[in-house]
Amino acid sequence: MSNKPYINRADVKEHLAKVNPNVLDYIQQCEIQIDKLAEIGYQLSSERHLPTLLNSIIEEGMRITNSDGGTLYLMTEDHRLAFEIMKTNSLGTDMGGISKTPIPDQIYPVKLYTPEGEPNHHNVSAYVGLTGKTLNIPDAYECTNYDFSGAKGFDERFGYRSKSFLTIAMKNHENDTIGVLQLLNATNPASHEIIPFSTDMQKLIESLASQAAVAITTVRLIEGLKNLLESFIQLIADAIDEKSPYTGGHCSRVPVLAVMLAEKVNKIDEGIFAGVNFSKEDMDELRIAAWLHDVGKITTPEYVVDKATKLETIYDRVHEMNTRFEVLKRDVEIEYLTALTQTTDTARQAELETEKLAKLLRLDEDQKFLNVCNTGGEFMAGDKQDRVREIAKRQIVLDGEQQDLLSEEWVMNLNVSKGTLNDAERNKINDHIVVTIDMLEKLPFPKHLRRVPEFAGGHHETMVGTGYPRGLTKKDMSIQARIMGIADIFEALTASDRPYKKGKTLSEAMRIMGFFKADQHIDADLFDVFLSEGVFQEYADKHLDAKYIDEVDVQKYLDIQPKPVAAN
Repeated sequence: MSNKPYINRADVKEHLAKVNPNVLDYIQQCEIQIDKLAEIGYQLSSERHLPTLLNSIIEEGMRITNSDGGTLYLMTEDHRLAFEIMKTNSLGTDMGGISKTPIPDQIYPVKLYTPEGEPNHHNVSAYVGLTGKTLNIPDAYECTNYDFSGAKGFDERFGYRSKSFLTIAMKNHENDTIGVLQLLNATNPASHEIIPFSTDMQKLIESLASQAAVAITTVRLIEGLKNLLESFIQLIADAIDEKSPYTGGHCSRVPVLAVMLAEKVNKIDEGIFAGVNFSKEDMDELRIAAWLHDVGKITTPEYVVDKATKLETIYDRVHEMNTRFEVLKRDVEIEYLTALTQTTDTARQAELETEKLAKLLRLDEDQKFLNVCNTGGEFMAGDKQDRVREIAKRQIVLDGEQQDLLSEEWVMNLNVSKGTLNDAERNKINDHIVVTIDMLEKLPFPKHLRRVPEFAGGHHETMVGTGYPRGLTKKDMSIQARIMGIADIFEALTASDRPYKKGKTLSEAMRIMGFFKADQHIDADLFDVFLSEGVFQEYADKHLDAKYIDEVDVQKYLDIQPKPVAAN
């Protein structure tokens, strides 16, 4: 414990006021500046928009020193000082930063080195950028150590007088100069006379520059991490695209739709969405969730994701099936020729040929029928499925062994009633959402992205608990998750790059989504916004081929009322 006596600050001030009032006034001014500097430090540490941050730095520097002008440079990767902000109050100039006037292209960055590779110590800002030392120059016109030809040319052009300069390096935590702050023409508040920058001013601005460097580094670090995350997300989407060209486009288009619908909801100021207001962070969270909503498909086998026909696995087995039909046709020919050699009766020979042609015709018809079934383009009604089973029972000799023309597994695949996937394969596809949720919940998302797993994992749920994987209802889901469902379905319906189907026209897609609205498969209120605010049309105009864009009776689908939920 210190033995020094406690000194009351107020008593000291009272004593100084009696001895010399001017000293007290000076101390009070210093206290105000220190308090203001602390406040500035807090403001700088909380600002995340770089142009706004840079603007605050230069304005506070000019305010503290009562300067008429200032320039802020940032170091480029090729070791030059780029002009970011230029201000001169008396001339009314304000360029760069958050100003509406950009830095002119004719104002080139300051080179730190000469063409010969020598340090450019003749330029004030270059010298400070290279050495990290502060330069406090009372009068540029009396200074012979540095080249002020540029400033003098400016003065001559605009009738100005660049006199006092204070140039300070902004250094990061690694002591690297990341920028330079230059203040011009400190002014006496009372006489408005241009004065040199005082030592006290210099110390305050050096402190400001230090805080500014920390703030700039923080913003750049945050922005860098954000860009890294965004790039990583798109890298995953690209990986899915490489895995299957039929889903990669989906990964990039769903975010477009989701954000478009969310932006429309944001603008509604009446009705059930009147109180909804998605912030920039909310929109970023939704967009990232949309990019990642199918990340689980990276584990789904390619032959399932890309299954274009019912018999396709690693290859389309329809070719093997057609070969078997050729074997059957060969057997018919052999049977006919064998029987032909056993009779000389012309009538019998004609009868045998007629039988052969009938058998070949039947085989051709069955083969054609199975090839159509294999495409998965039409609904497989019960009578068609029965015909497949009947054809499958035809006998064929393969590898010296008599067997059915089609195996049970082939019959099961050909009899898939809708699409090309059998139940096991469809479960594999559906399982991607479980994998998606599991993968995303393991990621340490920052606070403003913590709901990404929920948004991404809800796009296959319905409003009445009939979806998957969790069987959620509308009350269990956020608006963003419900937006994802609409975006996912509409993109899938209108996509023209799927191997198993053609893209649907707008009217066809809306007809199907109308059924989804009626069955409460999608959020009816959000779908009404999707319709009334023209989201579908805006998306189509930008992303769909003209042949898929046709007229949609919007009112027809707005009038659809969701069916009541059946009581358990």
